[in-house]
Amino acid sequence: MRTVLRLLVGIVGLLCLLIALAVWANPAGPAAKFGLDLIGGLGRASMRADFAGFFAGAGILALAAALRRDARLLTAPLLLVCVALAGRVLTAGMDGFTTDMAAPMAVETVLIVVLGVGRRLIGVR
Repeated sequence: MRTVLRLLVGIVGLLCLLIALAVWANPAGPAAKFGLDLIGGLGRASMRADFAGFFAGAGILALAAALRRDARLLTAPLLLVCVALAGRVLTAGMDGFTTDMAAPMAVETVLIVVLGVGRRLIGVR
């Protein structure tokens, strides 16, 4: 069970890093997939700094947690995803829910479960 969990956490970390790399390489591509418009250099810089930074930070820590069997390293990625989901819930409450919000919210919910269970069960605490 713990080996499977470590593998899942490692996959989460790798996928987050791949998203960060995709944003760094071509911020317009991922921006369009996430429903964002880039306006000038500031838009591209914000995608690379804020968006890619979020995914790179979460990915590095999740991957390190899986490789080092250190559950403490999952605290920050778990918090980041929880805050992101809270922002989506806030948006749904303030602006109304639209069906295109469902998939990212479902993904974030799954990530919270994987990272949360990993935080409880993976190795060193």
